[in-house]
Amino acid sequence: MNRNQKFFLIISSLIILLVGCTGKNEINDLGLVMAVGLDKGEEDGTIQITAQIVRPADARGQTGAPSGQTGEPIWSTTATGDSIFSAIRNLGRHSSRRIYWAHNYIIVINEELAKEGIADIIDFFTRNHQLRMRTLVAVTPNPASELVSTVTGIEVVPGQAIDDIFLYNTITSAAPKTEMIDLQKAYLSESTQPVLARLSLNEHGISNKEPSDKPTIKQIELDGAGVFKDDKLIGTISADDTMGLMFFIENVKSSAVVTNCTDNPNESITVEIKDEKFEVTPTYDNNQVGFDIQFNTNVQLVEAGCPFTLEDKQQIEKLEEQLEETIKGKIEKVLQLAQKEYKVDILELGNTFNNRYPAEWKEISQNWDSVFAEAKVNTTVDVQITSSALLYRPTQSGKKNEGNQ
Repeated sequence: MNRNQKFFLIISSLIILLVGCTGKNEINDLGLVMAVGLDKGEEDGTIQITAQIVRPADARGQTGAPSGQTGEPIWSTTATGDSIFSAIRNLGRHSSRRIYWAHNYIIVINEELAKEGIADIIDFFTRNHQLRMRTLVAVTPNPASELVSTVTGIEVVPGQAIDDIFLYNTITSAAPKTEMIDLQKAYLSESTQPVLARLSLNEHGISNKEPSDKPTIKQIELDGAGVFKDDKLIGTISADDTMGLMFFIENVKSSAVVTNCTDNPNESITVEIKDEKFEVTPTYDNNQVGFDIQFNTNVQLVEAGCPFTLEDKQQIEKLEEQLEETIKGKIEKVLQLAQKEYKVDILELGNTFNNRYPAEWKEISQNWDSVFAEAKVNTTVDVQITSSALLYRPTQSGKKNEGNQ
C-alpha cells in the first residue's frame, strides 16, 4: 500500500466516524419516558397523552426517596392533539428536553377511550422505531393521566413500580401480562381476540407520618382483565375470575385457592397450587367443535381454620374433591364469560383447534366467533394434596380446657 492509498484510507475512516456521530443523542438532552397514559380529549375526536418522565438528578435514592430530597423523582406532563403523534409533538411545546420513548415501561389506556377503539394506538406504538414491542399495555377505569402520575409503592419511579407488579402476576393470578407484541398478535389473529391487564387506583397505602385505622394513600393494583372484540373494549373480567383465564393464556406458577373445611362450612382452608399441568385437546365430531380440558395439580396446605391432618385419608379425599370442584368452577366461569356473555375467543382455543385440524379450520375460520360460542367443552380437574408445608398435624393450643379440669 503506497503513501497516497494510506492517506485516502485514513481520510475515509475519519469521514465515516464523523458521519456516524451526527445522529447521536446526549442523555442530558433527553426526557426519558417511563409510562404513558392515553385518555379522550375534552373536544370530540381528540386524544390526551400523559407522559411520566424521570428526573435522573432526583431519582438516585435507593430507599424510595429522591436523593437529597431535592425534588420529585418524576415529571408528568400532558398534551392533547387530533392524533397520538400530534399530541406527542405538542408535548414538545413545554418540555425542555426531547421526549424519548425507548425506556418506556407501560402504556395505559382509559376504558372510555378503549371502548371507541384502539386500532390507531396499536398502529402507532408498533410503528414507532423507538418503542419496544415488549412494552406492557393495560386498561384502566381511572383517568390514565392520574394512574401514570401516581407515585406509589416502594420504587422511586412509578413506571418501574408498575412493571415490577407484573413480575408476580403469575402468582397473584389477578391480571394477565400483556405486552405490545401480544396485543398486536391477537389483533392480527383470525381467531384470538385481545385481552389486556386491568389496573385500578385503590386506597391501600397507609401514611407513616399520619397513621390511621384505614388506608388513605392510593396504590396501583392488578384488577382483572379487559376483553376486546377486534379493537374495541366490550367488557371486563374481575380479579377473582381471572385465575381461570390465566390457566389458558399464561403459565401459572402458584395460586391460592380457598375452600370450606370438610366438617365445618363456616371455617376455611387455603391451599397453594403447585406443579400445575393444563392441557386442551380439540375434538371434531359430526361437524361439532369441542375441547377436552384436563387440569392436574399438586397443592400444599398453607392455612387451616379447622383441625386437619394428612393422616386422615378420608378427610384428604373429601377436601381434594372440594378443591376440584372449586378450580373447575373457576375454569368454567371464564368459559361462560368468553362463550356466552362476550362471545369472543380470548382463550386461544382457535389456534389450538387449527393446529390439530388445519383442513377443518379453513371451513369454519370465517365464522369462528359463532362456532366458538357453541363449542362443547368438557373440563376434568384432578387435585392431589401432597403436603401441608412444614406442619403435618394441625396447630392446637397446649392449654387445657377449664371445663375438663
